[in-house]
Parts: sequence; structure tokens; C-alpha cells
Amino acid sequence: MPDRPVHVHIQELSQVLVDISTRVVGNLFEVLRAVKYQDEESLPRIKLVENELDKEEIDLEEKCIQFIALQHPVAKDLRTIFAIMMISDELERIGEISLHIMEAMISISQDLLELLEFKSMIMLAGEMVTKSIDAFVLQDRDIADQVCAHDDEVDTIHRAAFKKVTALMKIADADVVGLTNALGVSRNIERMADHAERIAQEVIYLVTGELVQHKDPHDDLL
Repeated sequence: MPDRPVHVHIQELSQVLVDISTRVVGNLFEVLRAVKYQDEESLPRIKLVENELDKEEIDLEEKCIQFIALQHPVAKDLRTIFAIMMISDELERIGEISLHIMEAMISISQDLLELLEFKSMIMLAGEMVTKSIDAFVLQDRDIADQVCAHDDEVDTIHRAAFKKVTALMKIADADVVGLTNALGVSRNIERMADHAERIAQEVIYLVTGELVQHKDPHDDLL
């Protein structure tokens, strides 16, 4: 890396992270569009984007490690670089979950998708990812808190979906396989929201030094 001010390097690495997050959210909404129109032919394209994102995330991590080795950042600068690496890892997991959701949702009926409010859940999860990155860029605790509040909303929808699926499974001619897949989708969307919340919690720590603990909502379900 050329000999430039540390803050310039951090700005560049932060911008790469923002670009990755934009593509992750875009791919997530492409999943939603494909499910809405039952467009299975979109799956290879969505997988291709995810593979490209994996490479970009690996490249970002390598640049962060190189930056630490050459520039020896300290204090807030060092915490910011570690935050970028952590957030990149969370984005990678969100991208992987998007693929799992796409593969499962294609086989679930539109009626069931509507009943379980999956589209609303995905939109909310996507908003959480976007806001969590905004919170990082702006170093804004209030936006990070909004993300954590949205996670509670996703948890509420997930719990409702769990109860609906459980009730439907008791019907004599229930499609147990389809309902099980639907429950898995609900769980994956909820996990996606959890990853967005962890990004927000990392921002809170970066900005304030406060450690915020994540509560697993499945303690209330299982």
C-alpha cells in the first residue's frame, strides 16, 4: 500500500464494505423478486453474484490484514479495521442465507408465503442490513439502535410463523414437507436479521465502547 494517511486507507476499505453490502442487499431483493414470480431461472444468476461477493469479501479481508501489518493502526483506527472485517464476515453469511432462502421458497406456495409474511420479513431484514451499514458509515448509535429494534419485529413475525406452521401440521392432510421447508425459511430470514443486528451491535461498540448482548429468540420457541 502506498504511503498515505491512515484515514485515507480506512475510507477506501470502508467504501469497499459499503459496495459489498449494496450488492448483498440487491441480491436479497432479487431473491424476493424471483420468488414472487416463481422464476427458478434466476437462481444461477443469484449464485453467480454470491460467488463474486465471496471473492470480494476475501479480498477485503486480505487488504485489511495487509493494512494492519504495514500501517500498525492503533486505538480507534485499529478497532475500525477489525469492525470492517467482522462486518464483512456477517455480510458473507447473509449472502449465503439468501441462497438457502431462494432454494427453499421456490417450492413453497404463494398462499403459504403470504400467510407466514415471508416477503415482509425479507424486506425488513434487507432494511436492517442497509441501516446497519449506514450506522457504520455515519458512526451513528441511533441508527444502530433502530436496527436492533427491527430485529425484535422480525422475531415477532418468526414466532407467529412458528405457531401457524405448528397448527397447520396438525391437520390430517397437511403437507408436512412443505411446512417444514417453510419453517426453515422463517428461521433463515430470522438468522439474516440476527446478522444485521450483530453488525449494528459492532457499530455500537465501535462508537461507544458498549458491549450489547444478542438474545436468541429461539430460547422462547424450543
